[in-house]
Amino acid sequence: MIKNLIFDFGQVMIKYKPTLMAAKYIDDPEDEPLINEVLFDRLYWDRLDDGSITDEEIIEAARARLPERLHSVLPTIYYNWIYNLPEVEGMNALVADLRHRYGVGLYLLSNISEYFADNADEIRALRLFDRCFFSAKMGMTKPDPEIFLAVCRELGIEPSETLFIDDNARNIAGARSAGLEGYLFDGDAKKLGRYLEEVLTR
Repeated sequence: MIKNLIFDFGQVMIKYKPTLMAAKYIDDPEDEPLINEVLFDRLYWDRLDDGSITDEEIIEAARARLPERLHSVLPTIYYNWIYNLPEVEGMNALVADLRHRYGVGLYLLSNISEYFADNADEIRALRLFDRCFFSAKMGMTKPDPEIFLAVCRELGIEPSETLFIDDNARNIAGARSAGLEGYLFDGDAKKLGRYLEEVLTR
């Protein structure tokens, strides 16, 4: 019986799109692809997720790869990206409805930076959850099964009674290796809602 739901954040609760994060701060649209390619490079962001690089280090690394004319705007883009995250349609309403209808434990686990974690209280979607866990603060990332076990231990919940929802198949596999159930999200909140209604009323 499923008693707990753990949601991913990016591409599940919100749309992670570098183009939305940078465009409003750039004067010349032709610079946008270059900034997106460099500042949001997984080379850096994977390290942000596991806490092995600082905010200042990523900005300096990006400056080293970009023309000087773009250096001054990098901190503005970097420190404001968390405010440019549109909702995946229907997901906020779905999570709110789950609480109202089923009283199930609602949690979030995201591979995400320490900067985001430190400012998470400002993100409206995160207020829907009983508790949020962020990889950079935990010192480990999905799909490592240990991160799922660590969350379950911290919450005092059973992995077998917990469903993890993510858009990444590798992360779902990691959760299942830790004994959780898994749902691979495809962007369709209504479809997920129908599935959860079936699971939570068994």
